[in-house]
Amino acid sequence: MPRTDVPPGQQVAVVDLTDVAVRYGTAKQPVTALEGVDLRIHAGEFVVLVGPSGCGKTSLLRVVAGFERPASGRARVRGALPRPGAGAGVVFQQPRLFPWRTVGGNLGFALARIGVPRAERPRRIVELLERVGLPGMAGRRTWELSGGQQQRVALARALAAEPELLLMDEPFAALDALTRERLQEEVRVLAGRLGMTVLFVTHSAEEAVLLGSRVLVMAAGPGRVVAELPVSLARESDTDVSALRSSPEFARLRGRLTEIMRG
Repeated sequence: MPRTDVPPGQQVAVVDLTDVAVRYGTAKQPVTALEGVDLRIHAGEFVVLVGPSGCGKTSLLRVVAGFERPASGRARVRGALPRPGAGAGVVFQQPRLFPWRTVGGNLGFALARIGVPRAERPRRIVELLERVGLPGMAGRRTWELSGGQQQRVALARALAAEPELLLMDEPFAALDALTRERLQEEVRVLAGRLGMTVLFVTHSAEEAVLLGSRVLVMAAGPGRVVAELPVSLARESDTDVSALRSSPEFARLRGRLTEIMRG
């Protein structure tokens, strides 16, 4: 969590982007996905990117993950150039699990990649599955799981390296409404309990307000951040999230964010 004795403006940013641009295509026919993006995320923040399709949300997340290099500008994660797997866990819209491996096999592979000794992996697998609400599932085949369970395994895999930064690209978009709500609540509580820094991409104003401590609204043509909405909803681990959803403040913030997005 952020140090309480340091003013927010003086905290060292976990994510620091300055005037970042991302372009695709050829030199003769370039496509600008992002232009002039400045972004700073401090330790313990849950920042949500929201906006229409094509506004560059995923491109921005890929820059932070180290999957893309900016065409111009400066990108740093904890003061270093972003690199895949360097201190950041990533959860995609689709789980992307290995279907020929069991649940435990998928997690064991992730643990092996970060150098966890073979003898320690079974214990870590049990801990990870308990953390995401799937105790006793290590021996199950991934194709035996529901979509929500598969996404929980993907989250456990991202948490295997105990990352300080968690990047989530519309991870619940393909799930049914009930499963989506349940996982939203669990991720909100888990992030608070572990003190993780999160960058989360969504199209949904409701999801953005529920999860984020700060919401950034993006627009296309080219992709850029056009507005910021601080969210002051309670974030303690014992917060009743169901009651939060029906609160007047939640409705006000959701309405305000929808208004900004439409504008």
